[in-house]
Amino acid sequence: MAIRLGDVAPDFTAETSQGTLNFHDYLGDGWGILFSHPADFTPVCTTELGTAAKFKAEFEKRNVKMIALSVDGTASHAEWIKDINETQNTVVNFPIIADEDRKVSDLYDMIHPNANDTLTVRSVFIVGPDKKVKLTLTYPASTGRNFYELLRVVDSLQLTANHKVATPANWEHGEKVVVSPAIPTVEAKEIFSRGVEEIKPYLRLTPDPTT
Repeated sequence: MAIRLGDVAPDFTAETSQGTLNFHDYLGDGWGILFSHPADFTPVCTTELGTAAKFKAEFEKRNVKMIALSVDGTASHAEWIKDINETQNTVVNFPIIADEDRKVSDLYDMIHPNANDTLTVRSVFIVGPDKKVKLTLTYPASTGRNFYELLRVVDSLQLTANHKVATPANWEHGEKVVVSPAIPTVEAKEIFSRGVEEIKPYLRLTPDPTT
């Protein structure tokens, strides 16, 4: 069954490049991002894991733990990590799940039923502190993920989880946000003391409350 936004992220225990881990325990009371790969030694994924390693500090600033998945085993992961570190000029510094039996891939519906191989295993799940899925993305094998976008999404998810706002198209941290339609304008002006810009009765902007 497909995982929907708001579902509790299925828990699992698996072998990884950093030992045996339980997913929920690994995340603790913070956020998490789980991203999967079709196999080790694939070109696009090599660049992705290298990029993820370089972005780890930015995710940590946001209290987000990273964990990857590939359908090969830990011995293969260890050799692939050497290649990633060499070719991407980095050090892989987060666990990679060894999903040889496709247990986690099936649990998260990463492999489409009509697929002839595992090339559809290119999914991203962002999980909140309540262990519920906040975002899902699925990429084709030919398109590398944009980690700047994943950071932007995390910023939006964390902002909107704590304030009665939404983020408009192409929003970046620090830019104006949308006031929740459920809040009357009079009340909104009391809540958002830095001002409310009413473009339409249903479209009202206010400065980012976190800046």
